[in-house]
Amino acid sequence: MNWMGNLQQLGRSLMLPTITIPVAAILLRLAALPWQDLHMSHFGEILLFCGNTIFTYLPMIFAVGVALGLTESSSIAGMSALIGHLMFTQATKHYLGNEFHLGVPGGILIGLIAAILYHRVKHVQLPEYIQFFGGPRMVPLLMGLSIFILSVIIIEIGPYLEKFMETLSMAIISLGGFGTFLYGVIHRLLVPSGLHHVFNNFFWFQLGAYQRPSGEVVFGDLPRFFAGDPTAGAYMAGLYPIMMFALPAIALAIIQEAREDLKPKIRATFLTAALASFLTGVTEPIEFAFLFVAPYLFIVHAILSGLSMWLAYVLDIHHGFSYSAGAIDYIINYHLSHNGWMLIPIGLAYGFVYYFLFSWAIRRFRIPTPGREEGSQLEEWAGDIPHRSPLILQALGGKENIKSLEACITRLRLTLQNDKLMDVSSLKHLGAAGVISLGGGNVQVVFGTYSELIREEIKKVIMRDVQQVSFHSPMQGRMIPLEEVPDKIFAGKLVGNGVAFMPDKGELVAPVAGKIMILYPTLHAVGIQTDEGLEVLLHIGIDTAQLQGKWFTAAVKEGDYVEVGQLLVRFNLHKVKSNCKSLATPMIITNVDKVKSWSFAPFKSVKKGQASVMSVVMKNEAATGGGNGFG
Repeated sequence: MNWMGNLQQLGRSLMLPTITIPVAAILLRLAALPWQDLHMSHFGEILLFCGNTIFTYLPMIFAVGVALGLTESSSIAGMSALIGHLMFTQATKHYLGNEFHLGVPGGILIGLIAAILYHRVKHVQLPEYIQFFGGPRMVPLLMGLSIFILSVIIIEIGPYLEKFMETLSMAIISLGGFGTFLYGVIHRLLVPSGLHHVFNNFFWFQLGAYQRPSGEVVFGDLPRFFAGDPTAGAYMAGLYPIMMFALPAIALAIIQEAREDLKPKIRATFLTAALASFLTGVTEPIEFAFLFVAPYLFIVHAILSGLSMWLAYVLDIHHGFSYSAGAIDYIINYHLSHNGWMLIPIGLAYGFVYYFLFSWAIRRFRIPTPGREEGSQLEEWAGDIPHRSPLILQALGGKENIKSLEACITRLRLTLQNDKLMDVSSLKHLGAAGVISLGGGNVQVVFGTYSELIREEIKKVIMRDVQQVSFHSPMQGRMIPLEEVPDKIFAGKLVGNGVAFMPDKGELVAPVAGKIMILYPTLHAVGIQTDEGLEVLLHIGIDTAQLQGKWFTAAVKEGDYVEVGQLLVRFNLHKVKSNCKSLATPMIITNVDKVKSWSFAPFKSVKKGQASVMSVVMKNEAATGGGNGFG
């Protein structure tokens, strides 16, 4: 069983119901305003009631949210989870009393049951006379039976389960500040895998209990905080100094240590990331900027995060959030906090420590954070997403390699048929900050806040029935636009369209599989016809025909069939460079009439044979084969 993949999906599905909590927080904050001074006390009471209602039905919200998140928003799975939760809560309440409550974990369990049943029976076919109840329509029926069995089990073991949960909660709470330290460290270390959502769930929605004045019991650090429990917020308060101050300080350190020529672009990117972390608590764009190049720094960051949690506990600071520990939540929920003001001086001190620590470490250990080297800077490429996404799909191994594709705030979450078909260097070339392999084909590719847009574009490509051809880099060097080639014929696209390369080494390899249709006698140019009928011309340098093949050695001959990455021509880089106008090497498609659309990777350094530097979509009427269009 693919446990890591299932946990990854569960972690993402838990985010769906969580987005309802900020609504409750805003309503409760508005309810705390002095409405009585405006003779509108009744209006404030309604706000309070509506805000508390979300927390009252939070287990049901999680049941439906998890079911939807694990079934690609299947309405029948969501409805089954709703029915199942109503059945379960009414049965347990009737036989175990109002005091028994499984809370949010119970809701998650019911959502999981609905999702599992959906995936088990969605393709089941029954005899024609009862097929109406076949496929997904079997889910509500089986859900009713499953919840009946679950209710019977829980009614029997409920008191023992409740006692166990209470003992576990008390054991964790008794750890005091050290417990919050451990939580802070583990929480941070789980961020790269996305499993921190699963880990947080117990602490935020199950740990501890508090009885409202109305007699209703709420569970978990987060609901208890909003219910007015003075002891709640211990597992949230210490996150504010990290997200509001420490991580923005890292962003400032990265900007400070960037090369002067790259600093304007880095400044624009990381000031935005710092502001996002400060206001909303979205930290991954900053954390992923150093996680992959300096994992030891991330461990230091995790320990400092744990110390922040411990410090907040020792100073008796209680503060909470509805979404994340950003300034918006800090302000909205400040009225419920205790000693919340102390988080500001702690945060300023943390920001000071983080800035100088990271600035020193980046310089001392020459850490290649964005802006330190040409290939590491983040790109502003939102408008290029529709064109770049097909290349990203190819770098992931093509649509046949995708079993599932989801996205959260900062990353694509994928399950691949074979993760060895994925080209990590190409993904980084296409803008990925890093790639996390979790085993079993489960992969996360960090594209920052563009991830959701990329997922949508990749889904469109997968659903379209198009013929797409992907091109690899024919040489090591730097990819440049065709317009920058110092030759009017190529730059004006009079021969065809494509890209060009400035080589660092004297080797030309096949960018696509196909047949060598022409090998010029001077060996400076090669023509390949692909299986799809595209005619690809590779021209080493400008005005190199005059060299008459001197310093060139062919590794293939006309009529040969070549595979991607196979050596075509070897040449003396320095001699050719000294005796020609330019080493710019165009890679162009000469029969452009067969091409419907073009996609190009960023124009920067590439490795020989690197995948997905260019791709084209063929026109529907484009037939395979065709005449030789090489001139």
